[in-house]
Amino acid sequence: MMRRPILIPTLLCIVLACGWGIAAVAAGGISPAALQRLSPEARAALQQAKISSMHDLPVPGAASITPALVSLGKLLYFDPRLSGDGTLSCATCHDPKIGWAETDKTSVGIRNQVGGRNAPTVLNSAYYHALFWDGRAGSLEEQALGPIQNPIEMGNTLENAIATLQKISGYKTYFQAAFGDEQITAERVGKAIAAFERTVVSGPSPFDEFLGGKVSALTDQQVRGLELFLTKGGCTTCHTGPFLTGQDYHPVGIHGDEGRYKVTGQAADKEAFRVPTLRDIERTPPYFHDGSSPTLEDAVFFRGNEMTREEAKKDPGAKLTITDAEAKDIAAFLRSLNGRLPKVDVPKLPQ
Repeated sequence: MMRRPILIPTLLCIVLACGWGIAAVAAGGISPAALQRLSPEARAALQQAKISSMHDLPVPGAASITPALVSLGKLLYFDPRLSGDGTLSCATCHDPKIGWAETDKTSVGIRNQVGGRNAPTVLNSAYYHALFWDGRAGSLEEQALGPIQNPIEMGNTLENAIATLQKISGYKTYFQAAFGDEQITAERVGKAIAAFERTVVSGPSPFDEFLGGKVSALTDQQVRGLELFLTKGGCTTCHTGPFLTGQDYHPVGIHGDEGRYKVTGQAADKEAFRVPTLRDIERTPPYFHDGSSPTLEDAVFFRGNEMTREEAKKDPGAKLTITDAEAKDIAAFLRSLNGRLPKVDVPKLPQ
């Protein structure tokens, strides 16, 4: 399809320079009209949690991104030849058509091996300082190389993956354009994929419009859900900031996976996982690290009550923090966090 070194200048323009990424005005201002729709308690919680609009937030690392580097990264992201048997690419589990994530409860890797965790979305990952559910990668560059080497994901070695790329003559032009010479290394592969992933940023959502003063951007049910999110639901204990994640680690009440403990060895991190962003959350079911909640309503009910809907139905005396109806209202609010998505076509790969 597109074979010249500059593959996606339009995408770069949209994401990094045309209103989504480069700060033109102070981000995060909340309109008095929006605050008036909320109770005093909710207003205070909103401001304490530092929840703000995504309008014009700068993309970390954007200054180092070039069209040629992104073009190369895009090709590598979609290239299944990085896997051990040539069948899986980054896009297999982080599919642009389904919110840059997957619909499987947990990822299915090479030779149909089933992993233990659900693949998080790539959307807005440029903003995160820790990657994977357990935070074991401290940068997008590090994260990009992880699945290639995982024996039940892409099932390859970096040495073999690089050797494969070196045999594809069509890649030489792209590495030359991106780095100034044709040398292919693991470090360069990681840098290129990370550069492409930094362009995968969602645009402002109805919630951002609401915060900016267009109060009609949210329905009455969504405003009720926002009120509950900020007050009775206690959601801002973990979900703070413009991306509604504090990027820290908390237990979620799902047992069987030691989570962050595998990385740190600290007892406090047992069964703790990185708090996911709630931006574009409707687009990435199922939910939690194990994909155990199929819908937003299920996920909200479980987190609010520390039990599933099914468990609650079996126990008429169960004390619920939020009702089923309230979970539906909060889920409706979460759907207002869907932002505009960058359009990315699958490229024709070098031969």
